[in-house]
Amino acid sequence: MRTPKLLRTQAFRIVGIYLAIFAVSTLALVGFVYWNTSLVLDRETDETIEAEITGLEEQYSTLGLPGVTDAIIGRSARREQGIYLLANSNRRVLAGNLDGWPQVSTTNGGFVEFRYERRIGNAAQLRSARGRIITLTQGFYLLVARDVEERRVLENVFKTALLWGAGLMIVLGLVGGLLVSHNFLKRLELINRTSRQIMGGDLSLRVPVTRAGDEFDDLSLHLNRMLDRIERLLHGMREVSDNVAHDLRSPLNRLRNRLELAAMRQPADSETARDFDAAVQETDRLIGTFNALLLIAEAEAGSVRETMHNLSLGDVIEGVGELYGPLAEEKQLRFVVKKAADAGFIRGNLNLVSQALANLVDNAIKYTPPGGTVVVSLENNPSGPALVVADNGPGIPAQDRARVTERFVRLESSRNSPGTGLGLSLVAAVARMHDAELSFDDNQPGLRATLSFKRVPEGTRPGKAAPAREVVSEPVH
Repeated sequence: MRTPKLLRTQAFRIVGIYLAIFAVSTLALVGFVYWNTSLVLDRETDETIEAEITGLEEQYSTLGLPGVTDAIIGRSARREQGIYLLANSNRRVLAGNLDGWPQVSTTNGGFVEFRYERRIGNAAQLRSARGRIITLTQGFYLLVARDVEERRVLENVFKTALLWGAGLMIVLGLVGGLLVSHNFLKRLELINRTSRQIMGGDLSLRVPVTRAGDEFDDLSLHLNRMLDRIERLLHGMREVSDNVAHDLRSPLNRLRNRLELAAMRQPADSETARDFDAAVQETDRLIGTFNALLLIAEAEAGSVRETMHNLSLGDVIEGVGELYGPLAEEKQLRFVVKKAADAGFIRGNLNLVSQALANLVDNAIKYTPPGGTVVVSLENNPSGPALVVADNGPGIPAQDRARVTERFVRLESSRNSPGTGLGLSLVAAVARMHDAELSFDDNQPGLRATLSFKRVPEGTRPGKAAPAREVVSEPVH
């Protein structure tokens, strides 16, 4: 399962790392204070117990068993935190403020801990005590302890507060991290959304700048200045292209017309007439190359983006199929046009999409040998509609498929077949302009070229789709 985008932001990672370091350091500090305080309190209790044992041992050495018994009775009557118990070898209580010998557990340093009942008012409470047991001469046992119930309660409260504090710190830290990440992601998404629209061709957009004056605003200002510079450069290039188109297209057309007129004045079978015809063909090729370069530049610059609207790929495939059907028949090819039930609505420029499909079909017809098959189809994929042109010609080697869309790239080293090497470059430019994907696959044999588009939302589609149909043009013998 993919992690939510909010949790993958750099801001959330930074907050998470800071929270982890802060939580570990805080817990370590508080744990050290708790452990050190507990040791100090235990040491004070143990020192008090040792002092009382020393005093009772002196009483026993000086006055014997009656003397220590009177001392224990006197101390037990004070109703303080001290616990005293004198028993014989059978652990039968002789004096003290406990009814019987308790069940003790030994700790480090020879001290013991146990639970005992103590009456407070009319109620009996089970409390904790810490003490030490010594053996007197003649087989008597002396237990001296201190009530530590309040301290144990305080320790439990401290532990509970520590756990709750750590939990709340982690929860609040995560919530704070989510809020910081959301704000960070919101600002970043605003920049990304504007960048995507600019990359789509709308160079007039700029990244919004807030009044916060933070690092995001500095980044936005720098991006906007860069975009202003790029827009000025592209505007200058567009002006140059327009001037070139105006200054060269018309002279080239006039040159072609004059060559045709000159050819018409020559005898039909003369060598001069053939030279003029060859010059006309070269001029047509030059004009075609010039027009293709301008069209690619317009598509890559997105200057025709304002003409984009919802269009049907079914109409595109039908128009291209009618245009290239006769050419396929002339080359003795089986030409199949498959139109899906879904008309495949997209948002795009009709002329550019039609030109891109026409280039793919023209290549398929050009390189498919006589007797072969060219299939032009509209497919409906989960991500959106796709225009597919498949043939059983020589295809394109896998290692060359990545570079065939570059300008003036032709896989024929001899370059005997007509063409400029700009057809697939135009298809790739149109694909980028429409946020589509151009891919080439093996048709076994031949080539399968796919132009995949994103689907237009259902509510914005005009009209209803036509039923699926297939048009087949057989070669004329």
